[in-house]
Amino acid sequence: MGAEITNLSDDIVLEDRIIENIKEIYDPEIPVNVYDLGLIYRVDIAEDKTVHVTMTLTAPNCPAAGILPGQVEQAVGNTDGVADVDLELTFDPPFTPEMMSDEARLELGFM
Repeated sequence: MGAEITNLSDDIVLEDRIIENIKEIYDPEIPVNVYDLGLIYRVDIAEDKTVHVTMTLTAPNCPAAGILPGQVEQAVGNTDGVADVDLELTFDPPFTPEMMSDEARLELGFM
């Protein structure tokens, strides 16, 4: 049982490092990082340290569609402790401004 707690603790630390790396990526048209913007729906770490990321874009025809998913995948993959990355791009549910963090809404004048 102690090993499970250690693994869970290790995964929490790894998830924090992954999120910090994702927060370095900004939508080129919006001065907010993609995590606080609400574009990252899930970050799941498998036992083999493969990280499954589910993300969206502000719109299906987003001009950054060609670069943001690759940047997120690279940021996650470059995180120490990550073995592999499986990135899924989805538009369900569609992005809305309510998905943004309070900081992002404040920065963009939504609050």
